[in-house]
Amino acid sequence: MIVDRQGRRFRNLRISLTSACNYACTYCVPNGKRLVAAQDELSAEAMARGVAYLIEAAGIERLRITGGEPLVSPKLESFMTAVGKMGLEDISLTTNGQLLAKKLPLLVDAGLRRINVSLDTLDAGAFRSIARGGDLATVLDGMDQAKAAGMKIKVNMVPLRGQNLDQVMPLLDYCLERGYELRFIELMRMGHLAKDNNAFLQQFVSLQQLLELIGERYEYAQTDAPVDATAVRYAIPGFGNFGVIANESVPFCRTCSRLRLSSTGWLHGCLSSSNRHYVGDLLDKPRHQALPALQRLLVKALGDKQEVAFSGGATVMKIIGG
Repeated sequence: MIVDRQGRRFRNLRISLTSACNYACTYCVPNGKRLVAAQDELSAEAMARGVAYLIEAAGIERLRITGGEPLVSPKLESFMTAVGKMGLEDISLTTNGQLLAKKLPLLVDAGLRRINVSLDTLDAGAFRSIARGGDLATVLDGMDQAKAAGMKIKVNMVPLRGQNLDQVMPLLDYCLERGYELRFIELMRMGHLAKDNNAFLQQFVSLQQLLELIGERYEYAQTDAPVDATAVRYAIPGFGNFGVIANESVPFCRTCSRLRLSSTGWLHGCLSSSNRHYVGDLLDKPRHQALPALQRLLVKALGDKQEVAFSGGATVMKIIGG
């Protein structure tokens, strides 16, 4: 087991199935262009083999499938079939929900029981402005169908001053009524926002601002969350729960257990580090050759983690899926 001096190790793997996306969200893509798959993306077989090797080499217990947008990838079915047989404690998926209804039978058949849907507003006009693609009604219908199929749903919202701050309460009400757990995600200094501090500050909404806004309508109290959780969770008695991934306000670097594998074969141990470690060539090697080399790279990736707090990163979020 690879452990650093703070007792951290890799338990959670987030794998970007593809860098392609059918949206071009303003906080992710500054130029408004939709993202296409990289020419050198790994095959589904290589990615599945990577998961298997990382389970053995690092002790990975939980897997989240991300993108880009994973539901646009033709690799989705074969990849999920493979990882579903690996004995992981949990497999989940993050999606923008645009193709959720269409892909739901595949997800259910693969045994997926938990999804996160990225949704920043319930206003159709603001939705188009932020996502620069897609259709709000289609996303909401996909969520309803997923719930009816027995899926546990969390909703991820990035509050942005001047764009969707007026949607915090409508979206919270919507989620509480339907039994979805809403997660507010503080804007991160990633990619173009790491280079433009003014743009970041103009849009950033803090944990405290969110709690003050919610407190005008609801009484809430902080509740339990796993030790290595990214979110601070709150309970609203009689209604449900919500959480805030407060990267800036309440850093969680000291307990971070996340490892990321990009669709092109690069390991990222920390979003706040520009370091990355190529493992694509190892995934074609037999186990006895791949594992020792992979463990050496994992030591480096674990060493990339910040000790206290995220300080910004040049890595573009679209590449590694959050």
